[in-house]
Amino acid sequence: MRIWDLHPGYLNRQSLLGEHRELHGMVSIIVNGKKGYSRHPETLRWMDFGWALNKRHQLLSAEMKLRGYNDKSPVQIQDNNGMWPDTFIDEPYVQIRLLREKYRDKEPGRIPLPQNAQQMWRQHKYAVMARDVGLYKNIGADVARMSPRDDFSGLARLLVETLRTPPSQGGLKNALQHMWGYVSDSYEESREPFHAWPLTDLLARIQDLAFKYREPYLMESVALSEFVVWIKENRM
Repeated sequence: MRIWDLHPGYLNRQSLLGEHRELHGMVSIIVNGKKGYSRHPETLRWMDFGWALNKRHQLLSAEMKLRGYNDKSPVQIQDNNGMWPDTFIDEPYVQIRLLREKYRDKEPGRIPLPQNAQQMWRQHKYAVMARDVGLYKNIGADVARMSPRDDFSGLARLLVETLRTPPSQGGLKNALQHMWGYVSDSYEESREPFHAWPLTDLLARIQDLAFKYREPYLMESVALSEFVVWIKENRM
């Protein structure tokens, strides 16, 4: 049984669908008091964090939908609103190494497993921008000073923890407008100003165009699926 802390975009198809099944199994153990795996370290870690399990499920579901899979099995538990487990079975940086070994000679996830701080930062920058522009600038400056050979375990943990904070409506809009710049020249439909679109529509169009034209910067962004979860929560 494994619930990863890294963004689901790093998981290949088998791992993505597998975690989805295991999360539902864990929820059943917690809700129904089942004994199977009830003392497993992963179950114990999530036992009192129903809201966080719900959010992890939504993140999995959003990534699944982005890859063409439909999920019609919502998770209903909501205890400890806004709180996530304060421990990791393995640190995020170690999880990257575990997945790299697991996927040796196998299909990768949508997002390449990062080899250095610069690559991991590129994959997360819009998700951080949506939450805290000041932090976005500080991390960007710190990463610019790092060598591609430097240890980035601290950055990996910081990014995982930062993405557990819900972004604001304004932060989402700002980040999506930056993302739109990568695909706007390819958009040939409505000439209505994009800043007037609902955020759900703007994200959907970014997703469609990113996949249609295989825009590399967006295809490797966690925000491409992650924002779906938080836009729903911030819907006006």
